[in-house]
Amino acid sequence: MFRKTLMTLALGGAAVMLALPAHAIEEERVVLRVGGMWADADSQLRGDGEFEGEPITFREDFDFGGTEVVPRLSGQFRFAERHRLVFDYFNYDKDRRWTLSDDIGYGGETIPAGSFIGSDVEFEIASLAYDFAVVETDTVSWGLQLGVAYAGMEARANAALGDDEWSARERTDGFAPVVGTRLTYSPADRWRLIVQGQYLDADWGDFGDYDGDLSRANALVEYRFTDRFGVHVGYDWFRLDVDKYGSDGMLGLRQEFKGPVAGLTVAF
Repeated sequence: MFRKTLMTLALGGAAVMLALPAHAIEEERVVLRVGGMWADADSQLRGDGEFEGEPITFREDFDFGGTEVVPRLSGQFRFAERHRLVFDYFNYDKDRRWTLSDDIGYGGETIPAGSFIGSDVEFEIASLAYDFAVVETDTVSWGLQLGVAYAGMEARANAALGDDEWSARERTDGFAPVVGTRLTYSPADRWRLIVQGQYLDADWGDFGDYDGDLSRANALVEYRFTDRFGVHVGYDWFRLDVDKYGSDGMLGLRQEFKGPVAGLTVAF
């Protein structure tokens, strides 16, 4: 999925470059992009283990009931012609509550209709990468990135069964190296196209018993009203896919976020 997304973005950027006349990029030293993402989240919980001497395997898809507007921040510091520092931040926090319409039997117990189950998931990622421009012209800049990323995820769940209540909380976070690539192109005066992809492997960092990866791809179209101020729109995609291994077996989670983005650009 990540490779297909990057290929789609790259082909789209190439098509724009071939179709339109070129204009100089004229980048400032510092660029900040502040906005929001209309994030749609899909999840999958999976596991393999053993219960009372018998092997068990499960895989369950679920969603969080619609989109959520979440903050999105990115920035760039250009300290030489081919050298940049690139920063990105994303945060997602949403809860959902389900009321059972039918009785559910589980483990010899019956959860009656009318009981509720609630969950709250918070996910954030921040990355800082050094970007070296392999290609740097008046109209096109293509860079390769190497840096560090922080990823954190917290899940909280609660349920009510008559007068009894249950709750649980799990948090995981850590740091790991991140690699990526960036393409900036100016198809017309005051217009910019920015495409970026990044990848993180949990095995590279300090995520404890977790194995897996984090992938991200995004594309932005930006228009500058002046040299210092503009707006941007685009699309962002994240995927977290991790497994946790313990004495009881493996528990895995795939969390995917995707949606359009929009915001303001300030340069100085």
